[in-house]
Amino acid sequence: MRWSFRIGRLAGIDVFIHFTFFLLLAWIAFIHYNQNESVAAAVAGIAFILVVFACVVLHELGHALTARKYDIKTRDIILLPIGGVARLEKMPDKPAQELWVALAGPAVNIAIAAILGAYLYLTNSFTPISQLTNASATFVEQIMAVNIFLALFNMVPAFPMDGGRILRALLAARLPYPKATQYAATLGQGIAVLFGFVGLFYNPLLLFIAFFVWIGAAQETKLTQMKFAFSGIPVTDAMLTNFRTLERTQPLEQAVKLTISGTQKDFPVIDKGEIVGVLTQSDLLAALSSRGPQALVSEAMQNQFVTVESYDMLETAFGKLKDCNCHTLPVKHNNRLVGLLTMDNLGEFMRIQSAINN
Repeated sequence: MRWSFRIGRLAGIDVFIHFTFFLLLAWIAFIHYNQNESVAAAVAGIAFILVVFACVVLHELGHALTARKYDIKTRDIILLPIGGVARLEKMPDKPAQELWVALAGPAVNIAIAAILGAYLYLTNSFTPISQLTNASATFVEQIMAVNIFLALFNMVPAFPMDGGRILRALLAARLPYPKATQYAATLGQGIAVLFGFVGLFYNPLLLFIAFFVWIGAAQETKLTQMKFAFSGIPVTDAMLTNFRTLERTQPLEQAVKLTISGTQKDFPVIDKGEIVGVLTQSDLLAALSSRGPQALVSEAMQNQFVTVESYDMLETAFGKLKDCNCHTLPVKHNNRLVGLLTMDNLGEFMRIQSAINN
């Protein structure tokens, strides 16, 4: 994710933090300092948030390690002001596996709360739960309460929270996966409307959560529909076969001519008949600005790129397009470039298939 940088590695998984997280820390410090006019209070507020997000990292690690048991890798864990995200390479195909992966996160928070509760009980410093939100609650009690809240909040049956995935997994045990996703997403959007209505009168933060839930449910539905629409269909059925290429020794002005004369945005770069790179539209514009139109294609192209085989299924290619955060995939057959696959023509293919089936 852009504007994120690596802060460490846990169990072989890189942990990144988004720069907006520091805006949250600054806001927390300001609020605590403004309320108490004390640097110590500001530092305490920041420390509390850092410990909370350490629990969030463990929550996401629970998802990642459980997914690993089903041979599903996790690309990374990203910390955002609104929480954390464990970016799995894919969601489990079997409902039971998705259920366990989704449950793992809240289970970690419950385990943390139980450990802290046991510590408070053994040290005779436990405060009744009715007082945990009061100023008199200790640091440990507050962290315990936060973990209980995180577990309960994530169990709300709405995407992208864990509860939405748990609901989908339970429904998918009896219904087709797309239908189960649709039902879970519809319920989630209904909950988003409820959050938004309550937020209008009581807490504006709920408006933000409502928007987050609504968008998450819509995206999950769309992605699931596309995944199953592409299932069992080879790449050759949807790839572009009428495309243009560039030589690595050509000037960028040739790429400009091809861009203007057609609709192709990204160009495979060829050297002695072999594909050696991809020149994207964004890289072309950046190179034109910094190097000029006479610069060589090889100076602006991407040397690291993802390809797909012609015999691969569209479901696999779609996953690669999402994971590489790119617009175009070169299609190869016996190491020979035979086509291009883009998000645009995948969308067109899906619309055509939908029209045919209807």
